Amino acid sequence: MNFFSQVGAITGMNLRNIPQRWSSSLVAVLGIGGVTLVLVALLSIAAGFKVALEGSGSDDVAMVMRGGSNNELSSGFGPDTVTVVSDAPGIKKDAKTGKPLLSPELYVLVDGKMRGKDASTNLPLRGVSALAPQVRRDFKILAGGRMFKEGTNEVIVGDGAAKQYEGLDVGQTVRWGTTDWKVVGHFTDGGGIAESEVWGDTPFVQQAWRRGNSYQSIRAKLNSAADLKTFKDTLTKDPRVRLEIMSERSFYIDQQKIMSTIINVVGWTLAVMMGVAAIFAALNTLYNAVAQRVREIATLRALGFGGFPVVISVLAEAIVLGAVGGLIGGMLAYLTLNGMHSSTMNFASFSQITFAFTVTPQLMTTGIIYGLILTFIAGILPGIRAARQPITSGLREL
Repeated sequence: MNFFSQVGAITGMNLRNIPQRWSSSLVAVLGIGGVTLVLVALLSIAAGFKVALEGSGSDDVAMVMRGGSNNELSSGFGPDTVTVVSDAPGIKKDAKTGKPLLSPELYVLVDGKMRGKDASTNLPLRGVSALAPQVRRDFKILAGGRMFKEGTNEVIVGDGAAKQYEGLDVGQTVRWGTTDWKVVGHFTDGGGIAESEVWGDTPFVQQAWRRGNSYQSIRAKLNSAADLKTFKDTLTKDPRVRLEIMSERSFYIDQQKIMSTIINVVGWTLAVMMGVAAIFAALNTLYNAVAQRVREIATLRALGFGGFPVVISVLAEAIVLGAVGGLIGGMLAYLTLNGMHSSTMNFASFSQITFAFTVTPQLMTTGIIYGLILTFIAGILPGIRAARQPITSGLREL
């Protein structure tokens, strides 16, 4: 028999005998499945966080902050800056009023009580203008609610925040600072970061937090994404202001980098640590498989089968166990986690952000490949041992 025929014959025999060793094989499969489940689960947090942020941004919306600022909390400017920005070219006009579509906004953090937890976390309260919905891509007030009235203590709550925090149902009143705020509606924004926030009227938020006439950011709806350069160049050259200007999409891409990096590092660190244990479980399984087939291997070697096909057959068995375990772990992650809402800290703004676990096909593939790598490593030593064991000692077992 040629080399490939030998590999096929021995590998087929090994795979057919797996059911006879189901208990030890199950240990390896479950070990790999557990590692894959944890890895995919943690990486799905980063994926969901990324979707919530990057999915929020639009290329035709300009994000304006004070020069040198990389987040809204460190930014700040007065009404004169708003006037200068509103006169810049490229801003889309409201069809009814002819006013520039821009929203000067104020961003503050309030205490929010998470559902089912005793501790409070930072909940973003954003003061926005009446035009804010028009500069968001997918803004929609949910049934049973309405937009807040300007000049009042009314607020609307993002759907993600409403699900994660207590006391934010429509009709309820919550106290932040020295002011009582009445919830009059819930809203969605295509699953974006705005759904983690509470919105109120900017002048009222300024008054409640004694911020005078200050703002921290301006969102300006442009005629098209191509107008961003003209808009930015005009304001950059204007000596009256010193501003940081970028597209809303670019802003959110920068915001998610820190958190995504942290989650990915933690995820892979845990996966490597658990992977070591999974390798030992797979090693034990494969060593037992080799020990149970001493006579078979010796007989095949005596009939002229080479040592390398034996090694490949053991590796093939390991890869099959890894593929099954990885697939089980990936499917469990998808079925139990995908779409589940949770929240985590946004280190760029030190506030909670709600997101949905996002188990993508790429993450499932990553988990399966990782399982294959672990079992391949585990199969090397047992494969070499099977190929090197003396034929004579194996035949004595007959």
